[in-house]
This record gives sequence, C-alpha cells and structure tokens, in this order.
Amino acid sequence: MKKYKLTTATKTLKGNTMYQIQALKSFRDVIAGDLGGWVESEDNLSQLGDCWVSEGARVSGHAIVSGHAIVSGYASVYGNAKVYGKAKVSGYASVYGNASVYGNASVLGNAMVSGNARVSGHAIVSRDAKVFEDAWQSEYTWVSEYASV
Repeated sequence: MKKYKLTTATKTLKGNTMYQIQALKSFRDVIAGDLGGWVESEDNLSQLGDCWVSEGARVSGHAIVSGHAIVSGYASVYGNAKVYGKAKVSGYASVYGNASVYGNASVLGNAMVSGNARVSGHAIVSRDAKVFEDAWQSEYTWVSEYASV
C-alpha cells in the first residue's frame, strides 16, 4: 500500500508544477489524511520507510527523500540532492546540486548544502552556514552562523 498520494492541489515554482502530498496511512506523527509538502513527482519522496515532506517544504527536480528522513518547515531539496537515513532538513534550509545529507545529520535554519557536498553522521549545519563544492562534514561536526565550508 502506498504511503501518500499526489493531490490535485498544485503550484508553479520556477516553471515546474509542484503537487501537494497527502498521507494515505498513519506513521510517525503523520496521520492518514494529513496534507504534507510539495513534490514535483512521486520520484521525489520514497513510498518506503517513514520519510516525509511536511506542509511548507518542497522537493523537486531529481532530488529524493528516503529512509526515515524528514524535510520540514519551508526547506527546499532540489537538483540531484539526496536526503536519507534519519537526516533532517528544516527551517528555510536548502540542499541542492549533487549534495547528500544522511545518517543523523541535520541542516537547519537558513543553511545551505550544495555542489557535491556531503553532510553525514551527527553533523549539524545551521543558521546561515554554507557547505558547498566537495566539502564533507561528518560525525559530530557543527557548522553554524555565517560559516562557509
């Protein structure tokens, strides 16, 4: 059984049609019938695991959220980015390009992770920090404020 469906509610973002998702079954703190965030297609959010895109968040392009990952707030995941494991992307954070956020890592606030960057383990990227190009942040790294790595 599918975990969610695309609703008929749409919006256009940078020329792409985004569809709001709706839970078809209960899991985590999501109740069947709850509206979630916005995806460009079912390829953006796995039907497996208990990953979720919350109401204001959006995932587009070839980006994918899977495993037990959560994208919430007004966060954006796009391009070829991957968010998986128990990772969290929230606030107004952005993960894009070929970037990956996984493990128990968190990207919060206005933080950005882009390029071929990897954020993993228990790493936290927060506030206005930027991790980009080929950077790799892992384990208990905390990148905060206006840092650029």
